[in-house]
Amino acid sequence: MNYQNATLELNVGSQPGPKNAQRAEGGTEHGDYGPALLENQLSVGDFVKIQSAFESPEPRQTISMSREEFVQKMKEVIGWGTEKEYQELFDKVDVARDGFINWDKLTSFMLLALYEKDERAKATVVPQWKALEFLPAKHKDIIQKVIFLKSSSRYLTLSKEGLLGIWGENLKLQETLPITTDVTKLKHLWVTSLVSLENVNKIAVAFTSKEICFYDLLSKEEFPCQYKLQGLQATPICMDYWYDPLDANESILSFGDITGKVQAISFTAALISLFERPPGACEDEDTTMTIDWAEVLSGYHKCCYTVQHTLHHGDWVRQVAYDASLDAIVSSTTSNTNTVVLAWREKSKHLKMTSFSIAQGIHAFDYHSRLNLLATAGINNKVCLWNPYVVSKPVGVLWGHSASVIAVQFFAERKQLFSFSKDKVLRLWDIQHQLSIQRIACSFPKSQDFRCLFHFDEAHGRLFISFNNQLALLAMKTEASKKVKSHEKAVTCVLYSSVWKQVISSDTGSTVSFWMIDTGQKIKQFTGCHGDAEISTMALDANETRLLTGSTDGTVKIWDFNGYCHHTLNVGQDGAVDISQILVLKKTVLVTGWERAITVFRPQNFNQFFIQPEEWKGGVEHHDDILCAAFLPPQTLVTGSYDGEIVLWNNSTENAHHVLHPDYQRLLKSKLDTEPHKLLSAGRSRPTTPIADQANLGAYSSEIDTEGNNAVMRLCFLEARTKIAVTEGANLVSCGGSGYVRFWDTFKKQLLAEFVAHSGVGSIIMSIDKLNRYLVTGDLDGWLKIWNIEEYCLNSSKNKVTQPPTLIRSFQPHEDRIICLEMCELGGRWLIISSSADCSISVTDVCGSPVGIFGQAKHWQIEDCISLPKRDTNLMESEIQEKSIRTIPLLSKEELCLGPTEHSLHDKKNKDDSTYNGRASEDINLGMKYKGRNTHRKKTHKLYDVLQKTSSSFRSLSIGALKELPEVSKPTFLLDPEKYFLEEPQEEYPKIPELPPLSETLKAVFDEKNLFPKEILDRERRAKQLRQEISSEVKIKRNKKN
Repeated sequence: MNYQNATLELNVGSQPGPKNAQRAEGGTEHGDYGPALLENQLSVGDFVKIQSAFESPEPRQTISMSREEFVQKMKEVIGWGTEKEYQELFDKVDVARDGFINWDKLTSFMLLALYEKDERAKATVVPQWKALEFLPAKHKDIIQKVIFLKSSSRYLTLSKEGLLGIWGENLKLQETLPITTDVTKLKHLWVTSLVSLENVNKIAVAFTSKEICFYDLLSKEEFPCQYKLQGLQATPICMDYWYDPLDANESILSFGDITGKVQAISFTAALISLFERPPGACEDEDTTMTIDWAEVLSGYHKCCYTVQHTLHHGDWVRQVAYDASLDAIVSSTTSNTNTVVLAWREKSKHLKMTSFSIAQGIHAFDYHSRLNLLATAGINNKVCLWNPYVVSKPVGVLWGHSASVIAVQFFAERKQLFSFSKDKVLRLWDIQHQLSIQRIACSFPKSQDFRCLFHFDEAHGRLFISFNNQLALLAMKTEASKKVKSHEKAVTCVLYSSVWKQVISSDTGSTVSFWMIDTGQKIKQFTGCHGDAEISTMALDANETRLLTGSTDGTVKIWDFNGYCHHTLNVGQDGAVDISQILVLKKTVLVTGWERAITVFRPQNFNQFFIQPEEWKGGVEHHDDILCAAFLPPQTLVTGSYDGEIVLWNNSTENAHHVLHPDYQRLLKSKLDTEPHKLLSAGRSRPTTPIADQANLGAYSSEIDTEGNNAVMRLCFLEARTKIAVTEGANLVSCGGSGYVRFWDTFKKQLLAEFVAHSGVGSIIMSIDKLNRYLVTGDLDGWLKIWNIEEYCLNSSKNKVTQPPTLIRSFQPHEDRIICLEMCELGGRWLIISSSADCSISVTDVCGSPVGIFGQAKHWQIEDCISLPKRDTNLMESEIQEKSIRTIPLLSKEELCLGPTEHSLHDKKNKDDSTYNGRASEDINLGMKYKGRNTHRKKTHKLYDVLQKTSSSFRSLSIGALKELPEVSKPTFLLDPEKYFLEEPQEEYPKIPELPPLSETLKAVFDEKNLFPKEILDRERRAKQLRQEISSEVKIKRNKKN
């Protein structure tokens, strides 16, 4: 595809009917995007007619049309197109489903459609690059050359001091070695250039000692020198090598030196030998054969001959290259005379020269044989395009660089051109239109004296740029045109608004987009919401009229749906923090993610634009950073942390009362119980923990989870289970590290079930529908699993369930880790919205059937894409699995107080019974910024030491464990519900006689005279007469004037 398709233009003409009709039937506007759409076939004349149809006779007013009116009017004014096409166009324009459209809505839709199409076309033309990466090179001096060896799929880098770097195809540095073993001599010479002799598996290296050495790549030794060409008249500073792919014996090595001389060695039997060996020479391949340049010039070596010219007249030859299509040696200097010389080879083995004179000279050049264009990198900031056969003036000049251009190279496949300037700016040019289509400013260190090397490996899509001894890589993103992307950068969060039926998404580039769930159409987009900072999470208020965005810049912003920011919450106290969740409650806004405490804001105090956080009354109860939270009306709040603890809070009092963990549970004293201790013990800020629990925690503190194996990434209450307090089943679900999903009973403070949803992939995330039928889990590899939990853990059990619920479907909608999941109900059917680090947002139904990806070219109709789940099969499977559930006894109260040894034995037994086969702890990746945690941050064992060291003034106090509460018997109405709730037989009561109808009992008809007193009626009558008299007098006067 060329750049002409990157800009969509309207058809010129007023009657495109026959032409466009043919396109609609058999052709496509772009092969990748399906049949031509009606809006893409409309010409400028058609739009003029449409605009006139929307114009109102009254000034500054437009006409709004319904669906039927629009279809009828368009067929009249345009005269072509089917009724279905105009109906589809109306539905696309009427995004809000108002039932009518006007000219403003139509033009807004067309502009957005053109913009999206233009962006898709540009993605196929302009290469998309990964972030600039600096490779760990060990060079200590200027890097002179980068080449790729096709035979061994390796990269070679050579620096000025003679150090050769060998890189694998994956750009991992394999080894570095000096190209000569003569260390004393190496100190007194420099390497100037390097070329690869692919046909004979050798490399040639030029030195300041006026030598060119040829090294064998196939030798068992490390690159032994096979030939040494010495006795050159001047130092070669640039080289080039070419060989004939049809006859590998024919090859040419050309080089230029510091005296302006360009010389070339033409080999005629390269596969046999580059140079002839003397008759008495040893045949050992590791022996270096010395070749004198005078012998080569004299024709002593029959397998090669030389050609040369001195047209550059003493100027350093900066670049030399032989091109087979021209059959000419091209060379350049920084001089303004004979800047570029083309030495055409003739049959007589002589050269015929032509030259270009360019003002101020050039640094480099490149030739494109199919375009027959020679590009030059001018010192005067210009990139010029030349026809090699026309030396008078360039055929094109590319303007745009503000500094001297030091490198140019063609992107041959796409017919584009790279140029790199001295101010470290890279530009990509469209040759056909001579336009700059991409500009990249490279972040190199500031330096006055530097040397840059530019090399583009087109086969691998890698662009190498060196800055002195540093080597940077710009890697092209693969299949950028085929992959559908919803955002330009990784998507961090998705929300669903049931009021507007829209999906709201955010990315790492601080962009928020709004999509229609029923069509996949993007309706608006906010950019730069937090500057350049990443938006890590979002939330909606209860009425879904305000959007809250949390960013790594340490702020939470409150927006309306028109893009206006009403408040900024200063979460991080003017510092950068990792916000993982925003929980909007009735009276508070809770923010978590980067510390052990809950950050709280109270909306009743939102009287300014910048809002500061307030104090959370419950203080700090977690031992690690809080990652997530969930709320269950009327007052239950739970928070989960990185170490696996789940703390239960009373949201009304903001006090914590219990801690849940897969390995233990502990009770927290309330603030009222700890108040006397606070008055006596001045150094303690946390609520006192009971001694029995301290002993238990002391045993656990020696094995603090520093790798996040139990990290709680998501918490969800099962709110639809309204009778759970009676049945004593699970009402809370957690997931996170090691791929586990756990079901909890917050009333009895028990872990009822746990199972491995995704094994060996680290942490996972989840989402649950509002009816609590489906659990959806996603992992770091882009896989989704849908589970049926409708009948899972509905009742309490003495044994912990480890059998997973029924797995409905497992599939992979993304190529990278799933960052956020959301479930929504539309038309009685449940949809799964998943966002990923691969920049896409996918929509699927609960059966795994794909609906589409936001951002795809063709919009969908949601009713045509969704299939209903087969519930009967799932229920049968769940019944079969219930019969074979494996159980593990829960920890009893005595087991909670076991020492470390007994605890480890008990845990080992549980692990042996489990089917989990996860990856090692060092491979766990939470997908957040917790991977690089160091164990020195985990100092929580000191906290328990401090708690156990009581002051001597309180030794006389008896502090022990809380007494066990007596078991409370259930009330009689629960034990015998039939006695209290059984419906009693209805007694026979005497029937109430029916009243006679009003018409039979009414003696007279009511009227105003009977309803109101006579005085009020007389006053009303006089007022009516007075109004009639006044109105008649006014009419008489008006008639007289006329």
